[in-house]
Amino acid sequence: MRLSYVRELDEYPTGSRRMKILAMAVLAILIGSYEGQIAPVVPLLLEDLDMSLATYGAVSGAAAVVGAIASILGGRLTDRLGRVRLLIPLMALTAVCCFVMTLVQGPRDLLIARIVLAFVDGVAMASTAPLIRDFSPRMGRAQAFGFWTWGPVGANFLAAAVAGLTLPLFNDSWRSQFVIMGCFSLIISAVIAFNIADLSPELRARIQHTERAASQVIDLEQPPRLRSLFARRNIWAHVVGISLWLVLYITLSLFGQTMLVGALGIGTSEASTIMAAFWSLNLITLIVTGRLSDRTQLRKPFTLGGTIAAVLVTAYLAVSLGQQGGSTGLLMVVGALLGGSLGVAYAPWMANYSEDAEDADPRLQGTAWGLFGFLSKGIAVIGLLVIPHVVEATNWQTWLFVALGCLLLFIPAIVMFNGPWRRAAGRPVQTALGEAKG
Repeated sequence: MRLSYVRELDEYPTGSRRMKILAMAVLAILIGSYEGQIAPVVPLLLEDLDMSLATYGAVSGAAAVVGAIASILGGRLTDRLGRVRLLIPLMALTAVCCFVMTLVQGPRDLLIARIVLAFVDGVAMASTAPLIRDFSPRMGRAQAFGFWTWGPVGANFLAAAVAGLTLPLFNDSWRSQFVIMGCFSLIISAVIAFNIADLSPELRARIQHTERAASQVIDLEQPPRLRSLFARRNIWAHVVGISLWLVLYITLSLFGQTMLVGALGIGTSEASTIMAAFWSLNLITLIVTGRLSDRTQLRKPFTLGGTIAAVLVTAYLAVSLGQQGGSTGLLMVVGALLGGSLGVAYAPWMANYSEDAEDADPRLQGTAWGLFGFLSKGIAVIGLLVIPHVVEATNWQTWLFVALGCLLLFIPAIVMFNGPWRRAAGRPVQTALGEAKG
């Protein structure tokens, strides 16, 4: 038998075996996100390459555009070729791209290196969300996607922690971080390669309700058709709705500290403390709410409740931005409540989107999540290019009200999603992620 790095399963894994594969998928998105991190060394990079912040912004914007295109391309490829067949070699290639970053000598070199990395990483990471879907039955899917979301967020903490610990050891050389990143990524990629697996096309075409209960809903003789996905009104409601929802999320991700410092006149350290509170509660509610959503098998009520709470907190914050000063403790509470509210809405939405796309055709999960990757990176590009100009022409309060308006427009979209608003009377509590034994 020909040796291959692809282990294709003909039976759906259960218990600890399934959990191990899910853990590898989460680890893959963590490493993939870590490989794209550059923020901790930007000040050193700008000085060494004699590059302006505006030039760096243009380079980042160009890389984000390429990454968005790569995400939607990767989504289609992962449906056609399989998840692991695409993921493993491209993860190794992204590690090589990290080493290439050490050869950068000027802005042009940086542009080329970041574009190549964004493309390879974008195609590779398009396999991770479909892998989460493949190995998480509906009874545990929201919690699984909550853990998947820890990857991009955790990468911020990992990059900052590694830089803080190691930069002094290498005389503040920004190149040292990409050597560390490349070595770390190669090792973890090898670990993932030996422990991850792919489902056979027949298993990927099923809707898995629990670890052992599944249903076959399509004719495998017929090839998957994009029209079966995009002809559905609820899919477009998801696509348009989450694009609006992401405006606030991307604003806080890209400019959270900058907004607080510029609008409230507080110090950078205080702003970072407030944003740390935001991310901390966001990470917690992603998992807690995901578990509750799985146990009740309800998605829309959590998404709606979290969004309404986020609207109220954002409105309070927008009004507060018009006032200088304020208690750091109060701002931390507001930041934590906002992060927590967004976490309540997000994990159930991801499960809802996955299930609605699955109902259209389970074989098009990669395409659906590739589109999501395209949208999230597209909103990031808009944020990089538009937000600074709007703020310069008006102020941060104006932009936050714009983001608030976008968040409000997400609410009508929720009504168009599939799924119940309440659990049927007498319905038994189902086993959530990690509780099944096997």
